[in-house]
Amino acid sequence: MKSYTPPITPLDDLQYYITPPHDCSYLTHRSARMVFLDPVQRIDTVTLSELSRSGFRRSGDFIYRPECHLCRQCLTARIPVHLFEANSSQRKAIKRNNDLRITITPTIKAQDYHYTLYERYIRLRHHDGDMYPPSRDQFEKFLVHSCAESFFLELWKDDQLMSVATCDQLDDGLSAVYTFFEPEEHRRSLGVYSILSQIEYVKSQGLDYLYLGYWVPHSAKMTYKIQYTPLEVLLDGQWLRFSHHLTQEEVEQIGTSLINTFPSRVNK
Repeated sequence: MKSYTPPITPLDDLQYYITPPHDCSYLTHRSARMVFLDPVQRIDTVTLSELSRSGFRRSGDFIYRPECHLCRQCLTARIPVHLFEANSSQRKAIKRNNDLRITITPTIKAQDYHYTLYERYIRLRHHDGDMYPPSRDQFEKFLVHSCAESFFLELWKDDQLMSVATCDQLDDGLSAVYTFFEPEEHRRSLGVYSILSQIEYVKSQGLDYLYLGYWVPHSAKMTYKIQYTPLEVLLDGQWLRFSHHLTQEEVEQIGTSLINTFPSRVNK
């Protein structure tokens, strides 16, 4: 694996590498490559924040960003929390969950009950995904081990843990790493309410953004992110704001514009 310097980051003193092409996790029949920070390097909150603003994302001890040939669909997305207004379905989720309380636990203090809920969630909600079957080692490497200041934002119903959002603290907000929740509480819309709780937490800190990871227009499983408006996405080093809910036609047009293909005569 050879050394690689990404073209759009001011963090020139850090060492980066690039992976060989592999199957894309979001789009079928497409390959992907990832630029990642040398995991030996330790970083602070300021550095992670700057990397997040440059389109990077954390998974365990790895901080990465897609760097794909002919495709730019992985758009870093964030919510400007002080401009956010809940829509009608989100307001209903708030009412359905007003009996829950929030607690904060550093990820390094993860307990058996965190893993129990994670295992249950993966088995019942993602049995056909890359993370199945769940394991304790997978859980710890993915969500407990961190090169950042990370914590669990927990939602409890009395003594029952209902939802866990793994978050990274940034200097301008939070980065939402991964959320898992009680899979049989369908009526509560816990995935929605978890994001709303993170928005409120960022507001309470006097900070500006909740980073949602990548929005991929042509990936159906990423559609939920455009339900939160206004939404900002990073494209060519600039943050663009969507102030209204995008229609499916608009989503398709955006996705198509971010895939470059050669004319058919060149492919022959």
